[in-house]
Amino acid sequence: MDILQNDTPWKVGITAKAARQKRKLPPEIQDRFLALVLDIAFNGPEQTGWRNYGLIVGADDVHHCHLNSNRPRYVVVWKVIDREIQIIEIRHIGPHESVNYKKFK
Repeated sequence: MDILQNDTPWKVGITAKAARQKRKLPPEIQDRFLALVLDIAFNGPEQTGWRNYGLIVGADDVHHCHLNSNRPRYVVVWKVIDREIQIIEIRHIGPHESVNYKKFK
């Protein structure tokens, strides 16, 4: 499922599981998620301006950041599928406690 596909340098998709996770988020977190997706679509996968941004160690071009600083803390994980044609896929959106970083390695 594509989130953004037109008129942006990077094409951003979302897995079916992540789409289900997104629907469960509070409205203000959904707004922050959309802002992150727009940043990724226009500026690429490296999002150093977002809280706790980083690569997942041991994973191949998988990135993550926090959408907020209070509790519960929400995390987004995305993977670069193809740098040449600029495709990114959102793999996880949810509480920090529910993410298993090992499954992205």
